[in-house]
Amino acid sequence: MRIAVYSRGLGSDQLEGIKLILQEFSNNNIKPVIYQDFFNQFYCSLSYQHTISTFNKPDDLENIDYIISLGGDGTLLDAVTFAANRDIPIIGVNYGRLGFLANISHNQISEIIKALLQHTFVIDRRTLIHLDANIPLFNGMPYGLNEFVIHKKDSSPMIKIHTYLNGEFLNTYWADGLIVATPTGSTGYSLSCNGPILFPESKSFVITPVSPHNLNIRPIVVPDQSVVSFEVEGRTDGFQCTLDSRREIAPIESLLAIKKESFHISLVRLSENNFLQTLRNKLSWGLDKRN
Repeated sequence: MRIAVYSRGLGSDQLEGIKLILQEFSNNNIKPVIYQDFFNQFYCSLSYQHTISTFNKPDDLENIDYIISLGGDGTLLDAVTFAANRDIPIIGVNYGRLGFLANISHNQISEIIKALLQHTFVIDRRTLIHLDANIPLFNGMPYGLNEFVIHKKDSSPMIKIHTYLNGEFLNTYWADGLIVATPTGSTGYSLSCNGPILFPESKSFVITPVSPHNLNIRPIVVPDQSVVSFEVEGRTDGFQCTLDSRREIAPIESLLAIKKESFHISLVRLSENNFLQTLRNKLSWGLDKRN
């Protein structure tokens, strides 16, 4: 078995985690493949006796069985760009704060390795969102797990976002921005802008305005077979667009469209965890302090 390990970096007090992972790999004859920048941070502190391979880009991940993401949800979103359409399951080990997607505690490292070896885990297949544009954006990786966002630049005035659903006019949003979120992303930025929570298996997108200047504008849920397209007006020469944690500045005349990606991402979870438990534990869903 070959397992890739990705991380943006861990604090010096968290290096015991990578040491434990490598020890578990050694004990179970698992071959590690470590993200090069991450490996450079800690290799001097290791006394690992086996060969460690490294990777820098998605094409380096040939014959990989799993990717372990060490960090928070943002780190896991980065790992998605490495997995891409290779159908490599991703295991999110939480070293961050909330850990909604990376919902396996760093104290469960031994447990998750055992689950991988015994195949006692659950795979969640998650829908991705795909961006089409009339200009090159996002370095050939125009997809995201959580959301696509159009947003005004910095302190510039609000923008007008003319939005179309399958070519038919939907609405013009006078707002700071507009979010198109997958079911996975419905518990992220969209939720903080009063968007609804969608179950991961829901075959929908949610369109949520950011600070709209109309009191009668609300989020709307649309089928994920839809193509959502945009034309942007504003007093500046460009606007910001993001896919998950990646950001680009697009010219104001850019034409953009969102649809469901042709492939899925697989997330590994331990069998005792499920979406409702995560809602209750991470977002305090239904918590009543009176009881």
